[in-house]
Amino acid sequence: MLRKILIANRGEIAVRVIRACAEMGIRSAAVFAEADRHSLHVKKADEAYSLGGDPLAGYLNVHNIVNLALTTGCDAIHPGYGFLSENPELALACTRRGLTFIGPTAAVIERMGDKTQARLAMQKAGVPVTPGSAGNLANLDEALRVADQIGYPVMLKATSGGGGRGIRRCDDAKALRNNFERVISEATKAFGRAEVFLEKCIVNPRHIEVQVLGDHHGNVVHLFERDCSIQRRNQKLIEIAPSPQIDEAERQYIGGLAVLAARSVNYTNAGTVEFLQDTDGRFYFMEMNTRIQVEHTITETITGVDLVEEQIRIAAGLPLRFKQHEIGRRGFAMQFRINAEDPKNNFLPSFGRISRYYAPGGPGVRTDTCIYTGYTIPPHYDSMLAKVIVWALSWEDVLNRGSRTLRDLGLFGIKTTIPFYQEILRDPQFRSGHFNTGYLEAHPELLEYSEKRRKDHVAAALAAAIAAHAGL
Repeated sequence: MLRKILIANRGEIAVRVIRACAEMGIRSAAVFAEADRHSLHVKKADEAYSLGGDPLAGYLNVHNIVNLALTTGCDAIHPGYGFLSENPELALACTRRGLTFIGPTAAVIERMGDKTQARLAMQKAGVPVTPGSAGNLANLDEALRVADQIGYPVMLKATSGGGGRGIRRCDDAKALRNNFERVISEATKAFGRAEVFLEKCIVNPRHIEVQVLGDHHGNVVHLFERDCSIQRRNQKLIEIAPSPQIDEAERQYIGGLAVLAARSVNYTNAGTVEFLQDTDGRFYFMEMNTRIQVEHTITETITGVDLVEEQIRIAAGLPLRFKQHEIGRRGFAMQFRINAEDPKNNFLPSFGRISRYYAPGGPGVRTDTCIYTGYTIPPHYDSMLAKVIVWALSWEDVLNRGSRTLRDLGLFGIKTTIPFYQEILRDPQFRSGHFNTGYLEAHPELLEYSEKRRKDHVAAALAAAIAAHAGL
């Protein structure tokens, strides 16, 4: 088993990996930019090392991360998600320097990170993909020809894209002309590559993804699906497992497709195969994420499988502890991404000091976070502060538990997405369990909620102000 893991990340995912290490008897080493010196992951790790003053450069420097792991006696690196998690150079550097990379091989990361290569691999394996360009587009003229062949609307995408960036929907030739250079520019700035491809736009699909695990002994399993259809500008906000929108036959079908996809590229460790489902019920491969997902929590909740622990075990060379027929699921789980944003002001980031924070509790409630009372949110990173996860036996019960939990959650000093989620949970269409990726766009009235605070929240805010004035 591994002895000491360097966690090449920050925030709540770093805290999550630290907790898994603690339960497994493995020492954890955190890294931090100076902006993160007072972050919770630094406080909770067995050891912590500074990456310097630049808020981003240290987290993105493969050479320094690997050298730090070696000089501090680590034998493995866990990349979390974001930053270097899907950078094949980190996986390759680990292999060359004798470190264990907790993730798939560099070759698989590179292949699946290139969306045109991934599409070709899935086509070869027999996994359905959306119609589109055979590979990267040579120029605008080729893009226009392909769009005419498959029909508008189309999606213009960065080949190395991710996280909702480098994507533009084009409803006609004029839009394609206007967006072509823009997407290339975004791709170059965000991912260092100018390649783009084109595929048919599935209008208002459901976004369904499947969690997979593969070990080094030829075993590959899926752990059912998650519904990620509630999103804004390709950014997920609320995730649900299992999907309330598909039946058991569809569940088994896409689970099988995900296992087929993973086997076809010799996938190891944790990964996610993402699909779009059109209005006729057909599923299309969208992409494969070669890392732990933000929403892994809800899969853990319905299956009882600790995915981060399994990542570590697989990386250490151990076989999976279960076969496909031994993986069960129970009830529904829902995750809310608590973002430091003001929904009423076009989701403008709301960074600053958290004057008071009260975590929710009760049966079936889990919170993954990196914040605490008095913590100042740095403005350099993603706006997600916490993930609130609720579980219940039935769909109606998980909705009601979600509403109660968000009411219990107290977070003062900044604006957050909490009241927006409370409004979604009250909406009859969402409660019916039938929605797609166009849901939020079709319901602008959800942003018309009242910001009047409850008496207990006013009292808490007043107490925070008094404590701050007293220097407590």
